[in-house]
Amino acid sequence: MRKPRRANGQSTVEFIISYATVFLPVTMMIVFTSNLLWVWHGVIEWTREGARYAVTHCWQGDGGNVRTYMQTNVPPMFDRDQFTQGPAEVTISYLSKDPDSGELVDFTCDAGECSRGCIPDIVKITVGGYEFRSLFSYLGLPAVALPNVQTVAAMESAGCNPDTEECLP
Repeated sequence: MRKPRRANGQSTVEFIISYATVFLPVTMMIVFTSNLLWVWHGVIEWTREGARYAVTHCWQGDGGNVRTYMQTNVPPMFDRDQFTQGPAEVTISYLSKDPDSGELVDFTCDAGECSRGCIPDIVKITVGGYEFRSLFSYLGLPAVALPNVQTVAAMESAGCNPDTEECLP
């Protein structure tokens, strides 16, 4: 009786080749795509949270109070520093409806900021300029630029108390 021949290491070599050419790249692609979608979803929710804050707090021409709130409340994600220190930009626009044309125009008010007499109709928060760099910087590949994310919300109270005429900053 003859003993069957053993394939000394052949299956190990085949596994290494298939792992390196198929399984590892597919696994990394899934991880990368998951990270990218997680960050994209986080940015969308972050702009919504900024809009919620803006509609319930005072109007300021430069949107400084909303920008400060958003930069201190960036969700946990890759590249958080891009939202707090740049290059990602947060743009806050207050709009009102033009009574003559019905078009939305930039909001202006002579009564001053943070008063019941100055409440815009709509706030628009836009986040742009973000580039996803998580794994790419290690591999020497270019970053993936996310499209601008925008949220529009109707102003509610602007944080103004109807009884005392005080507004939240």
